[in-house]
Amino acid sequence: MRHARQTLWQRLFELPDEPALPLQARLRAAVVREILGGRLAEGTALPSSRDLAQLLTLSRNTVTAAYQQLVDDGFLVARPRSGVFVAPGARQAGAYGAGASADAAAPVTAPPAGGAPHPAADWQRRVRRSLAGRPTLTKPPHWQDVPYPFVYGRHDPQLFPLEDFRECCARSLARAQMQHWTPDFEIDEVPGLVEQIRLRVLPKRGVFALADEIVVTVGAQQAFHLLGEALLDPRTRLGLEEPGYPHARNAFALREPQLLPVPVDEDGLVVDALPPLDYVFVTPSQHSPTTVTLSLDRRQRLLARAEREDFVVIEDDYEAENLHEGAPIPALKSLDRSGRVVYVGSLAKSLAPAVRLGYIVAPAALAAELRRLRHVVVRHPSAFLQHAYALFLALGHHEAHARRASAVMQERTQRALAALALHLPQFRVAAPRGGASLWLRGPAWLDGGELARTAAARGVLVEPGDVFFLRPPYPCPHVRLRLSSIAPGRIEPGIAALAEAVRDLARARGIAPAAVRPPAGG
Repeated sequence: MRHARQTLWQRLFELPDEPALPLQARLRAAVVREILGGRLAEGTALPSSRDLAQLLTLSRNTVTAAYQQLVDDGFLVARPRSGVFVAPGARQAGAYGAGASADAAAPVTAPPAGGAPHPAADWQRRVRRSLAGRPTLTKPPHWQDVPYPFVYGRHDPQLFPLEDFRECCARSLARAQMQHWTPDFEIDEVPGLVEQIRLRVLPKRGVFALADEIVVTVGAQQAFHLLGEALLDPRTRLGLEEPGYPHARNAFALREPQLLPVPVDEDGLVVDALPPLDYVFVTPSQHSPTTVTLSLDRRQRLLARAEREDFVVIEDDYEAENLHEGAPIPALKSLDRSGRVVYVGSLAKSLAPAVRLGYIVAPAALAAELRRLRHVVVRHPSAFLQHAYALFLALGHHEAHARRASAVMQERTQRALAALALHLPQFRVAAPRGGASLWLRGPAWLDGGELARTAAARGVLVEPGDVFFLRPPYPCPHVRLRLSSIAPGRIEPGIAALAEAVRDLARARGIAPAAVRPPAGG
């Protein structure tokens, strides 16, 4: 009987598989899991700290500290000379908040049996704005387990500045610093981050702004959404690069403006092809997806035309820091003399995709409107994260990481270009000036969407080119390879596997092998 009871406790308190958490935290999580799951009822006596330590092969100090924390949090109660017990109301306190009781919660009742069924709401009819069916960049479930992920979305564990970022987070949690981020900021930003953006980040792009012209956002994606909400409606004519950035296009599309494609060539947006419009969205530093840089001549002509024809330019300074060679061309905003450029930047894209921090630089009147819009959605981005990243910038970690990331991406780009020349010589690719991606054009018969699906079966994930087009051709012979989520040693075998997928498609279409195979010895 004693053995069965011991086995039961071992099963109940099986520690969660979270090796990054200390043992004490994992034990607390296991006890809370069983209480909230109803498997430990109120008043249940728990093993003594000595017995539980022996059962789980933990130190007694670890168990004692875990029990004490759970007592402090109201999940357990310690009774002198009796032991530790599940506290009265512990399950309800966890579900409804400390001090609440089960009686305070709304009862859960089963639907009545029999009778006519209640009609369900027709949500398809009720939803007024939907992005379902719009082309976008997606990844399959468990994509991180795929051998060759040429897609965006994972941080590089060898590149992530863990100790530096941890230091900044720890400093933000110091008592002396908490006053700088714990108050309710209402519609404002953390002042320290705004100052770092204004004095450290923007001047490198030739941009000078006042504090009230900077709006911090939850990444560049929220910036696009806020601008769409503030500026666009069905009467608005919005020019978009063709091909262009699908996430921005979809954010703007929620307000149903007239979307007007503008071609892109080797010098960037073709300014002479602009139709009459109210706004134009551009990625001049590293065009998404082709990686070309908008020439200085075209930047000047675009701004001159914006003044002459009274339209506004929305500039996404995409991957401007990640430059492989040569001096960067100043941001389009740096040339703006009439306040016609609204500038969008991202702070943490190269750090990790999940660190969502971006910003907008706009005239003060527009910035104030954007803050009010942001307030009704998220109030403001995490003040803790803003403060920690302000320290990350102030201590020089941001610049140091950007230099390392740029060097790493340059090395991966060279590996990828060499592998493409070896395995897919029929594909056209231009060596980018920077960034972390390559834009490929395959043979005219090839469709990038079909190649992406065929390559996935071989463990290769690529981004199909058609999602970047407002009006995609068919076949669309383009794919994009992102290099930020794949280890350097997997680049060449991944491109070799991609070449096999191309040959699979060629065989299915009856195309001669010589048309898709690299030359002998090459």
